[in-house]
Amino acid sequence: MQTGRPVKEADVRILVTGATGQIGSELVPALRARYGKENVCASDVKMIRNNQELDPFVYCDVTQYDMLARIAIEFGCTHIVHLASLLSAVGEKNPGLAKKVNVLGTQHVLDICRDNDIKCYIPSSIAVFGPTTPPIQTPDLTVLRPTTIYGITKVYTELLGEYYHQRWGVDFRSLRYPGIISSKVAPGGGTTDYAVEIYHEALLNGQYTSFLHENQALPMMYMPDCIKATIDLITAPEECLKQRTFNVTAMSFTPKELATEIQKFIPEFECDFSPDFRQKIAENWPQSIDDVNAREQWGWDHEYDITAMTVDMLNVLSEKYEIEKTFGTLTQKEAGAKWIHH
Repeated sequence: MQTGRPVKEADVRILVTGATGQIGSELVPALRARYGKENVCASDVKMIRNNQELDPFVYCDVTQYDMLARIAIEFGCTHIVHLASLLSAVGEKNPGLAKKVNVLGTQHVLDICRDNDIKCYIPSSIAVFGPTTPPIQTPDLTVLRPTTIYGITKVYTELLGEYYHQRWGVDFRSLRYPGIISSKVAPGGGTTDYAVEIYHEALLNGQYTSFLHENQALPMMYMPDCIKATIDLITAPEECLKQRTFNVTAMSFTPKELATEIQKFIPEFECDFSPDFRQKIAENWPQSIDDVNAREQWGWDHEYDITAMTVDMLNVLSEKYEIEKTFGTLTQKEAGAKWIHH
């Protein structure tokens, strides 16, 4: 049984798996800003070169228990943030590999945390939901009958994490991420990737073809809010938590609504729609989710709505592509806007 002893910030030592992915690339620098560079170790099976933000970095294959255990113990981990995973669209192309990485990785992390008194954060996803899940304002406790291997492995993660918490006292925590939109890192093979690609194409080519139907609403979150929510849950006092897995969201919108928002700033932008296999995946996910428990139990609150996110995305990407144009400094509070619910 874990002691649940309080950990001072100066004593925190965090190992992040899957650190070169979309979330890890931005979460690692945020954690290092809080705890110090030497106290956050980035790891992945993808080797990196000349990336100062992720150095120190160590190669780690989470499907290899001995390798992962050695790294965690030698680093003196107090926390493992386990991000290594194959996402929905990639997983459907290679379900065997998705099962190996997502299931074995989770099992290994939880075993190591149990045996070494290490706290554990492993994100889940709206992919745990399925066609029989209530699609509007989906609650935390609901039907979990996913239709993708990714969703199935995330249900496994949630249930196994709760079991380890109940049986052995492992401090397991998880967020069901919605679609995550980043201005810094390329999409990683998810069903909501259109919401990142569309901004790049709007600036570079003035045209985009969405692989989801124009009216397919999905829950979304801008990366700064994702990083904030993740750190807020990791650091939330144990006594505040009445559950181990939480819904979290900021807004919901359709591809058509996002294209319309971009056209407010780039009037000549054109978007059409040609749904592919990812549309079938999206149809089985909620259009909006209820995250009231996260907001009440540990104070979650988002910063960005669709307009504030669009302004920031366009400004960041225009600078990246050396486009001499700015799109204002609108923030959600300045706009007086609310996030969109369908």
